[in-house]
Amino acid sequence: MKRKKIIVVLLTIILICGCSNKETTTNKKLEKKIKNKSNVVEKVKKNNLVSYNGKLHLDGTDIVNQYNEKIQLKGISSHGLQWYSNYVTEENIKIFRDEWNANLFRLAMYTDEGGYLSNKSIYDTLIEKTDMIIKNDMYVIIDWHILHDNNPMSHKDEAKEFFEKVSSKYKNNPNVIYEICNEPNGGTNWNNDIKPYADEIIDTIRKNSKDSIIIVGTGTWSQDILDPINNRINDKNTMYALHFYAGTHKEWLRDRLKQALESKLPIFVSEWGTPSADGNGGIDLEESRKWTEFMKENNISWTNWNLSDKNESSALLKSGTKTNGFTDNDLTESGKFIKSIMTE
Repeated sequence: MKRKKIIVVLLTIILICGCSNKETTTNKKLEKKIKNKSNVVEKVKKNNLVSYNGKLHLDGTDIVNQYNEKIQLKGISSHGLQWYSNYVTEENIKIFRDEWNANLFRLAMYTDEGGYLSNKSIYDTLIEKTDMIIKNDMYVIIDWHILHDNNPMSHKDEAKEFFEKVSSKYKNNPNVIYEICNEPNGGTNWNNDIKPYADEIIDTIRKNSKDSIIIVGTGTWSQDILDPINNRINDKNTMYALHFYAGTHKEWLRDRLKQALESKLPIFVSEWGTPSADGNGGIDLEESRKWTEFMKENNISWTNWNLSDKNESSALLKSGTKTNGFTDNDLTESGKFIKSIMTE
């Protein structure tokens, strides 16, 4: 009897020790897993890119990341893809990402002037470049770049078809932002033209992409940012575009922007340049600095116009710069300034 009791006690001790060792091993594995995950998060957090920030959304007038932390997107816009898509290369994108601290690139797909409406092959170029930017962990704006066609209602059906197609392809991809009408102009009216257009296009996008950020242009080449205040779009992740060129648009437009922000209107500066609005003449560094400081203070995201070697002051590259890979020696005065403010 005593022998049986001793055996039972011994077996109980062995069982307890075995469970204890197993629990210790499990705990160590769990601790190691948590530590490894923490290290990965800390590593990606430093890059300010999609891998850390993830899907973006709005909190009041601010863009915030998946952790509800404020984020300012800063990057470069292409020129028209029908003319200068050859500069949107992986090597150049990596230069902007790694050397300029850019986390955003905008693809300007013109609708007219030899763009999408008359040359549907531009769509393939857009998709190729979008996929490349996604691959490189950056946010990308797909820009329906109306300009000389003035009123977005003029090609609403084509826009609906286009945005149904791209939003279906990218669905809720965290990298993709949609800009649905670059610069309405020529007397185009917010209440009668832009908002009715935007309501339909946003509905088209939302059937596929439920909460991606959408940017809507405003009247007079995206300067009439006060017009939507009393007639806003009913969508929680829609923003309103402001475009400016420092040599032309000065304190009066910043005052307008202040009023929009005070009215809790979320603004995205999806295009701006250092010279006058026609892209020529000298660049205005003083006003450009005022604008960039204001945008930083108010957490306003932006893309600068433009990646090309076009013979105009707003181009980042000198005429004749090779298309794949560039150095500081290839930068125009505007290009040098933009790099300096992105890396400071």
